[in-house]
Order: sequence, then structure tokens, then C-alpha cells
Amino acid sequence: MKEVVEILAKALVDQPDKVSVNMVEKEKSCLIELKVAPEDMGKVIGKQGRIARAIRIVAKAAASRQRKKVTVEIV
Repeated sequence: MKEVVEILAKALVDQPDKVSVNMVEKEKSCLIELKVAPEDMGKVIGKQGRIARAIRIVAKAAASRQRKKVTVEIV
């Protein structure tokens, strides 16, 4: 899940070297924190949050294989 979010974020931004993904795992859930450069924040969120929603959907699909719930926060 972490790798999927990282690959998607790096493909979207202008400064892929400033993308960092941190994952905190619990028993049946995960928290993924996505940090990007301030200039790239709009590209990751998208118009009306569409790209952020799509990233969350892809992460949830990857988590469903492991039977976990995932939360993606964009910081």
C-alpha cells in the first residue's frame, strides 16, 4: 500500500524527491501519511479533491487484499 501511494504521488508532482510516505500499521488498520512539497500540494489534491479521492480508493483496494482498513492523509 505504501509503495502504491508513493508511486502515484511521484508521478503527479514536479518535485518527486520531496515526496515522503510514512505508514503506521495497527492490528486491522493502517495510516498512510503522504507529504509533498507545498508547491505540489494542489497537484496531489486535484480539483475538488478528485485526485486525492482516487489515491485513497486505490490504497483501499490494495488494503482489501490484506483485509485491512487504510486511511490516507495528505500533509
